[in-house]
Amino acid sequence: MFSLFTRHRPTTALINGVSVGVDPKETLLQAALRHGIDFPHSCRVGGCASCKCKLVSGSVRELTETGYILSDEELDAGYILACQSVPRGDVHIEVDLARQPSRRQVRGKVVAQDRLTHDITRLVIQLEESLAYRAGQYADLSLDSLPRLRRSFSFASPAQPDAQVSFFVRRVPGGVFTGVVNDRPLLGHGVTVEGPLGDFHLRSADAPLLLIAGGSGLAPLLAMLQGAMANGASRPATLLFGARQARDLYALEDISAIATQWRGSFSFVPVLSEAAADAAWRGERGLVTAQIPALLPPGAHAYLCGPPAMIDSAITLLREAGVPREHIHADRFTTLQDVLPTSA
Repeated sequence: MFSLFTRHRPTTALINGVSVGVDPKETLLQAALRHGIDFPHSCRVGGCASCKCKLVSGSVRELTETGYILSDEELDAGYILACQSVPRGDVHIEVDLARQPSRRQVRGKVVAQDRLTHDITRLVIQLEESLAYRAGQYADLSLDSLPRLRRSFSFASPAQPDAQVSFFVRRVPGGVFTGVVNDRPLLGHGVTVEGPLGDFHLRSADAPLLLIAGGSGLAPLLAMLQGAMANGASRPATLLFGARQARDLYALEDISAIATQWRGSFSFVPVLSEAAADAAWRGERGLVTAQIPALLPPGAHAYLCGPPAMIDSAITLLREAGVPREHIHADRFTTLQDVLPTSA
């Protein structure tokens, strides 16, 4: 008897000749990792392209737009992001398993815990040994006091000779990990830092820079600018920083130091989206992305970090302004309720 209710059946993915069962609504990356395949990956939210692979046959449903991550040539060649691809049926994919970035777990202790805003804390960790990373990348953190929780945060400063690393941790409503970092004293507490992760970093070029941050998304962009400044960068740079109210602006002294020492032209434009009409604020108001058309220099390379809605809006405006896809680099900051890693 015909039924209007169809049951989704598991499909099969052939990954480099290895047959893997894929459950309904499961991504190719989730299935590969569940079967013990060391599949290259990093962010898991379609923001880094670490999990790109070639779809040889079959079709997939993409959970997010991947056009700004993959080049036109890669798209034409059939490349997809495994973390954003749910098979519509049996598929065959090929992936370079050697691309899995090497990561390390390094122990450390919290040596500073500074409140930056009402909901963002700078966590400084002294590592027991140096951890090499590129400014813009991120790491997974786990506190000894929360051994079963692990959360991802971008490095908020470039790699230091003294093996100190820092992170900006924004309190997420209901988030156990971020609540502890923002509300409890942690000086001297043990931490495990695993990384580096991600492919978000400043590419070598002389083109003008347009950097757009929202909230705690300032962390990797600040690290990029500080690292570039230390290396003598002189390319023109504009930093757009979106916040809700004046109390949400932070790291202004760090940004001022960059503006003073930057060898080329440097401009900083903070934008408040929820400043009261009678507030003393005299700067820009509205959505930070609304500033793009007026501030985008010809030939600019764009670096974006913040919530997904901001990233998507910025990419649309940049593409409409003629910025090539390969010159737009983005890191989406997503939030999840703290859960056990085994059930994530």
